[in-house]
Amino acid sequence: MRPLLVPLAPLVLFALAAAGPLAAAPTLRTVRAGTIDCRVVDVDLAADRLELHWKDDGGRAFGTVDRLREWGEGQGRTLQFAANAGIYDGQFRPLGLHVEDGRVLRPLNTARTGAGRGNFALPPNGVFYVDRAGHAGVVTTAQWQRRPADARLATQSGPMLVVDGDINPNFDAASDSLKWRSGVCAPTPGHALFAVSEAPVSFHAFAALFRDELGCRDALYLDGTLSRFWTPSGGYAGAAAVLVKPYAGMFAVFADGEAAPAR
Repeated sequence: MRPLLVPLAPLVLFALAAAGPLAAAPTLRTVRAGTIDCRVVDVDLAADRLELHWKDDGGRAFGTVDRLREWGEGQGRTLQFAANAGIYDGQFRPLGLHVEDGRVLRPLNTARTGAGRGNFALPPNGVFYVDRAGHAGVVTTAQWQRRPADARLATQSGPMLVVDGDINPNFDAASDSLKWRSGVCAPTPGHALFAVSEAPVSFHAFAALFRDELGCRDALYLDGTLSRFWTPSGGYAGAAAVLVKPYAGMFAVFADGEAAPAR
C-alpha cells in the first residue's frame, strides 16, 4: 500500500489561520526637522493594536521599555514598538488624563499653572486618543472637556504643537531653546504617527515637522529630554540613555496573542 501523502502547504496555512492574524511591525523612517533628524513610526491602527501601559498586574509601574518587553514575553507577546507617553509629575504619575482599555486611571487636568507643570501648562495643551472604534485623534484640552471621545486609550500632555493646521503661536522660530522632543499626531483616523528627535531641536522646528512633513493638522507634544522610542529593527532612538528616567506611561504595539491589559 502506498503511503498517504498530505500536502504540507494547506496544513501550514490552516495552522496559521487558526492562530489568528499576526501584527505587522509599525514602519520606521527618518525625517528632517530643520537640520535635525527625527525618527518617525507609523502605526496602522487597522493592522496593529496600539496600547498604553502604566502599571503591571501587581500595581508596579513598568517604568522602562525593558520591563514592558519582558512582561509581554511572559505572555507570549513580542514587543514591536514602544514610546514614552505624556508628561508626568514628581511622583511618576501621569500629570493629566490617562486612559487604558477604557479605564480612566488619571483624570483630565485643566489647571493652567502650578509647580511641576512646565511645558504641560503652555497653552494650549491637549489629548491624543484612540477610541473604541479604533480611530485616533488629537484635540485640545478645551475640546476634550466639551466633547470627550469614547476612548480606549488616551494621554494628555502639552503643549499642542499644531492646532487646526497652525503652529502653536507661542513658539518662536528664532528660539535657541533646544531639547530632545517627542510628539504624536493622527494624519488620518486610521494612522498614528510618533516622532522623536535624534538631537535637541526647537519647539517651532519640531512642530513644523508635523505640519509640513507629516501632513498633520493637529499634533501633540509628548515629552522632552527623556524621550525615547524602541523598535526591533532600529533599537532605541531619541535621547541618550543617561538622560532617561522611568516613564509613567508607555505606548506599545505587540505581536502575537491578544491584548492583556495591565491593571
